[in-house]
Amino acid sequence: MPALWHSTFFLGIVLLAISWPSLASQAGNDDLQMGTEHRTDKGTENGTTNLITTLPIVTWNWHEIQFPYLIVVWILVSWLCKLVFQLIPSLTSVIPESGLLICIGWGLGGIIYGADKVQSFRLQPFIFFFYLLPQIVLDSGYSMPNKLFFSNLGSILVYAVIGTCWNAATLGLALWGCWLGGAIGDIDTGLLQLLLFGSLIAAVDPVAVIAVFEEVHVNEVLYILVFGESLLNDGVTVVLFNVFNAFVSLGGAKIDAVEIIKGIISFFVVAVGGALVGVVFALLISLLTRCTKNIQIIEPGFIFILGYLSYLTAEMLSLSPILSCTFYGVCCQKYINANMDERSVSTVRYAMKVFANGSETIIFVFLGITAIDPSIWVWNTAFIFLTLLFIFVFRFIGVFFLTWILNQYRLVPLEFIDQVVMGYGGLRGAVAYGLVISLDEKKYKEKNMMVSTTLLVVYFTVMLQGITMKPLVKWLKVKRAAVTERTLAEKIQNRTFDHILVAIEDISGQIGHNYMRDKWNNFEERWLYWLLMTPSAKKSCDHIFNIFHRLNLKDAMSYVKEGERRGSLAFIRKETKVDVDFYKKLPSCGQQITNSELLCFLPSRWDSMPSVCLDMHEQDLKMRESEDFNAHHLLQQHLYRGKKQHRHRCSRKHLEVNKDKNEVQEIFQRTMRSRLESFKSTKIGPWDKTPSSSPPVLPVHPQLGGQAVPGQQFLHQREQDKEADRGLEEKED
Repeated sequence: MPALWHSTFFLGIVLLAISWPSLASQAGNDDLQMGTEHRTDKGTENGTTNLITTLPIVTWNWHEIQFPYLIVVWILVSWLCKLVFQLIPSLTSVIPESGLLICIGWGLGGIIYGADKVQSFRLQPFIFFFYLLPQIVLDSGYSMPNKLFFSNLGSILVYAVIGTCWNAATLGLALWGCWLGGAIGDIDTGLLQLLLFGSLIAAVDPVAVIAVFEEVHVNEVLYILVFGESLLNDGVTVVLFNVFNAFVSLGGAKIDAVEIIKGIISFFVVAVGGALVGVVFALLISLLTRCTKNIQIIEPGFIFILGYLSYLTAEMLSLSPILSCTFYGVCCQKYINANMDERSVSTVRYAMKVFANGSETIIFVFLGITAIDPSIWVWNTAFIFLTLLFIFVFRFIGVFFLTWILNQYRLVPLEFIDQVVMGYGGLRGAVAYGLVISLDEKKYKEKNMMVSTTLLVVYFTVMLQGITMKPLVKWLKVKRAAVTERTLAEKIQNRTFDHILVAIEDISGQIGHNYMRDKWNNFEERWLYWLLMTPSAKKSCDHIFNIFHRLNLKDAMSYVKEGERRGSLAFIRKETKVDVDFYKKLPSCGQQITNSELLCFLPSRWDSMPSVCLDMHEQDLKMRESEDFNAHHLLQQHLYRGKKQHRHRCSRKHLEVNKDKNEVQEIFQRTMRSRLESFKSTKIGPWDKTPSSSPPVLPVHPQLGGQAVPGQQFLHQREQDKEADRGLEEKED
């Protein structure tokens, strides 16, 4: 607890320092005046410049770096806010992370308002839509489990498209009816403006719900339906918002049946066009990663650049940038992960998480800061209460109605408990706020009332529903996902069941989900793998080869462990004792492995000795004698290198990992243990007379194959070891 108060006090001091622009400006002006007292204007060949009579030691340049400095400090403050409440794990287990960030934003907003008497910092729509939102959308699309997403794509589209239109239309019409009845007072609004408000408030942002789902491990179907709906829902919401915004600009008197048809066509064109732009850029990045083998340093950068470019291109074409960036991440992840190096894949994953998590943190902190601004608050109790009531009721009605329709066609219907969780998980968040602050005050006279209502809806859903979601999931006993990995028999059974379903659909003449998936898999293996993947990546997609590769790695690890136990790996080279064909060469990366070639690598006796395929050079095997080989491994295991043998590399084109330090440390420890055991063994040599009736224990030395030697012979052997060590060091020098 003291650490929490210290961190909070530090944040307050930082905010107080950066949120006093008048003080900074005054200090900058005073310093500027002090500096100009010693300056004189003289002409030069390039124009006029300031000559100084004395050299200033330091100058105050706040106006030159004010903008980037504030950006960096705000990022630091936002991440420190996340660090503050992580000091109390019991708090984060009760209140969702997004709710805690909003609470911290309230505190920071109070500090800023108390210092300036005005809210100096606000989240602008341009910064939100072009710098913060693309990173979150790209990470969500890239992290999407493809198999689950496309297996439930029909249900996800129903909830995301039809469900979003239902929520927007019903809320707008219900508020319009209350306005006509005089329930919400005399406000300057109309049907189109209330429909626009319904479209922006329909944006679902279940960050807290997804966090609870991951912690509780709910079943996969419920997880992907909520996750997929929230991701596509944002894109559909923005498209609806733009359509109604165009209707408001056009005017109610000019809207007829033709304009309504144009609006419907525009809705589908913008949504589908944005998705197609994302698919095109996904194909482009997949082709590009085929050629980045030699430039792995900048390989991850292409993923982010083209992802952001897909977002901007869709925005430039007046299409849906959110859907474009989403389908870019969904469609490219499989191919770029196979083409890129493992280190590049890890870099992309971690960098995306850093950017997305940082953006979410900044957004929710500013959602709290925005509340401490009296100029935006226009309180209308009836409008706020009816909005909360309608979004809650119509959300449940829409989920139950659409699920009833989907269950008529689903092989495994959605249970009632899953429907309750989906209806209760409709939290509102950043997208709704970003859309409402982008409204034009000249066209929307009640903009501040909409902003106030949107903020309260976000606070209510994130706080109340986010806090009660975890107890609700546990109380309803929602079906959990299996945490343990499936056995081989279960995998074979599921695979067989999929093939049976495809065969049944083919025999009955129905073109269903399984039939389409089977056709897509055939098309992907025949054409897309050839076009978008490197030859080595195509070979790694072979399931039989992957299993064979994992078995080989497991066998190789068992051989290494056995070698460490014996003190040497020399037994592997003895072809008469190991059932391994060391001279058999694997096919190259571009060749296919047939069943007969695969069987020739398999061991003939699995019980007697595990098999392994090791890549060893034939010439090396012929040139080395057994004694030289044993001596080589003995030196490798029981000597440590000198400092001159360390290789410190620095390259601007390749990632170099220096493993010499760890190797030296391991060899040194092993050598010291071996010498300590040898020293202990000399203490109980044959000259020590003990009253025990058992024969004396002779010392053991590893170079003699574990045979016992007399004490004097062992000491002589140690002197020879030291001379050999000095000789090796002199030769290396």
